[in-house]
Amino acid sequence: MLLTALCLTFIVFFMTNLYPNLEKLAKSEGDMRMDDQAVQSWLDKNGYLQPLPVSYAQWLGVLPGWTRETEGGVTGRCFKGTKSPEEAAQEPRFCGIIQGDFGYSTVSNTDVNDVIWKRLALTGKLMFWVLVVMVPSSLIIGVLAGMREGSRLDRSLSTVSILTTATPEYVSGVVFIAVFTSSAVGLKWFNGSAKSAMDEATLNNFLLPVLTIALYGMGYIARMTRASMTEVMTAQYIRTARLKGVSFGNIVLKHALRNALIAPFTVILLQVPWLLNGVVIVEALFSYQGFGSLLVSAAGNNDIEMLLAVSVVSVFVVLITQLLSDIGYVYLNPRIRIS
Repeated sequence: MLLTALCLTFIVFFMTNLYPNLEKLAKSEGDMRMDDQAVQSWLDKNGYLQPLPVSYAQWLGVLPGWTRETEGGVTGRCFKGTKSPEEAAQEPRFCGIIQGDFGYSTVSNTDVNDVIWKRLALTGKLMFWVLVVMVPSSLIIGVLAGMREGSRLDRSLSTVSILTTATPEYVSGVVFIAVFTSSAVGLKWFNGSAKSAMDEATLNNFLLPVLTIALYGMGYIARMTRASMTEVMTAQYIRTARLKGVSFGNIVLKHALRNALIAPFTVILLQVPWLLNGVVIVEALFSYQGFGSLLVSAAGNNDIEMLLAVSVVSVFVVLITQLLSDIGYVYLNPRIRIS
């Protein structure tokens, strides 16, 4: 996990700090009519022209942050603004990801930590309710469809699953807004904006974005559960249990269900990184300012520090969910444990 995190964060750091991005940043912070020499001077003053390994190590927090002496005092990576040499000497020398310091936004000049954790909490609230709706519903649909392969119930539920997976969020979201929030249709049951849900989530302002995301992921998990359940129901030990006269309900609950949930368990955990960064469209549709909208604004505004922080959080969320997936595999299937 550590090696993967280092490789991914280095790639993101390298691509974010390409010279065209830095030149655009210098002109947006200074003057759009700056010549090349003025751009070079601004970038050097703000520590962007160091060798890439040095900059990356400072960003990680394994090397001391840069400092520059100017006419007005001393500027540096580890403190904001210009300070006297005595004040600068009292500031911390290391300030990177290891120290929990994401720096300051190059656009709004605010502390990245304050912004990113607030937005992450908002998206976490959305993700929690999506999982509450999506996971039980998809597992029930998948198990019911896989219990009797080829039956009318199986074909009906599989068709519904395919339809939900084939309908992207920007389609279902627009349909929900047009049907349930428009006075033209007459079903003005819910609020078309989830902006008020950032402070207090209610059924009226939060159901539509939750349902929009849950429906798209529900079909995929349901089909994986159905395929796994179908495979388990044809196994030899299930046939043996049937021949012994065990009731069909006990066969499903006590013998088939646990083995059938191994594959869907991984799929469910993989939905977490998708929910973290894949809710951009839904957040835009319903005016919900979460982690996805922060990613879009950071990329559009060339906010380098914010974009790096968002990328780091995304990388660690993916790695942690993969670790939990491996641990869950061991719990659900003891046969794969390493002796």
